[in-house]
Amino acid sequence: MHIVMFSINPLFADRVMGGAPKQLQKVAVYLGQQGHDITVLCTRPNPQAADFRWHQRVLVRPILRFHQPFPQPYAAPAYHLANALQAVADQLATADCFYMHDGEFLFPYAYQHVPTVVSLRDNVYPETMLGGFLFQGDTLIAISDYSRQFYLHTMGRFLPDLAARLVVIPNGMDWAQFCPTPPREILTLIPVNPATDAIVLHPHRPEPSKGLPQTIAVAELLVKRYGITNLRVLVPRWLEVGVSPEVAAFYAEMRREIAQRGLEAHFLFHEWVPQGLMPQYYSLGQVTLALGHFVESFGNTPYESLGCGTPAIVARVSTHRELLPDELLDKVHFGDAETAAALAAAIIRAKRRTSAETLAYLHTHYSAAQQVAGYAQVILGAQRQGALAYRHTPLTAQTRFRLAPWCYAWEGGIYHDFLAQHRPMPALAALAQQFAAGFTREEVGVETAVWQAWYEEGYITPVVVG
Repeated sequence: MHIVMFSINPLFADRVMGGAPKQLQKVAVYLGQQGHDITVLCTRPNPQAADFRWHQRVLVRPILRFHQPFPQPYAAPAYHLANALQAVADQLATADCFYMHDGEFLFPYAYQHVPTVVSLRDNVYPETMLGGFLFQGDTLIAISDYSRQFYLHTMGRFLPDLAARLVVIPNGMDWAQFCPTPPREILTLIPVNPATDAIVLHPHRPEPSKGLPQTIAVAELLVKRYGITNLRVLVPRWLEVGVSPEVAAFYAEMRREIAQRGLEAHFLFHEWVPQGLMPQYYSLGQVTLALGHFVESFGNTPYESLGCGTPAIVARVSTHRELLPDELLDKVHFGDAETAAALAAAIIRAKRRTSAETLAYLHTHYSAAQQVAGYAQVILGAQRQGALAYRHTPLTAQTRFRLAPWCYAWEGGIYHDFLAQHRPMPALAALAQQFAAGFTREEVGVETAVWQAWYEEGYITPVVVG
């Protein structure tokens, strides 16, 4: 088969910018190894970018002129968008299947003649969300059950047949690669001493929602309350192609925050780590922090770290609530630096490593082999099913609502992933517990103004079956 793939992110022959491009590369190479011809079209990172191959049958063509750096890739002249549409359509004219990675090719009419599979890789960026609402493909891949529920209760409210086209294929890791690995070459890039330093990892993109402010707060407690004066927090600097004025301003703000707390000696901002050295990087740490409020559709980092033996502490945000049972992963409420620091100090002092039970769960549920085989089955078996019909359903007093899947109740309060807020809402928390299958305004008797506020702020949503 000739399979055309699309990525709005720039792609590279020798480095990976984030989890989504890494997953795309795995799937493309696997299909190439199966004997299929793959053409990957992506955004040009610079005028000198040239075609390259990930495999003898996988050609990557960085020719599209979407705006860089991210975000707002569609903030480009209309002629660049027209040329991008032309380039993709030219390839689709002879394609047997179209695979859209991240749903950000916002021209559904261009692919309606070709079996099309779309995978949404995040729950936040506007182009991905628009791609979901504009979805007219044949299969939509969610990478976690959380994301599936999110899509059903947003886009699925208006596309009643979406549930039948939704499949969940979780991200998978190569556990032969992400395993305890002695740090050697990584030490030439990052000047730390694992024998004497207490190393905390913050391996995330430079976005406030990825948790660097929370990591700084935890680091201050580790040094000043728990007396871990040999603390070294490792923070990667973003690749040059992704450095926007916003990113530069964020780094400057974080450095000021670190200085004001007297933590300069404990933070090391280092160069972006090549993908091949990531197992050494994870193994170098004593604990990995993932304490941000970014609404992950999966979130690879803490699980890769666990595979390499280094415990992780995550905030109970989106998928981190569900991917591992609570007894197999340390979780804290978002913003709870006190508990996170106490857990981190205990891990560092006990030199605790990932438990055998956690590793067994990861290997069973999130393997790379299962993931790429699942993608191959969906992509190779894709068939045109026709357009998805739009349906408007009026909301009435009898409409059944539920606590939105992006919220969770605890101790009389509600946490909302997209607002990154804990709010005391005992009435709604009680309803969520009492009416697991949903509730109507008529049967619970909530005041109209209160109900409307819950609805408008995204705390409740109409129940969608699927």
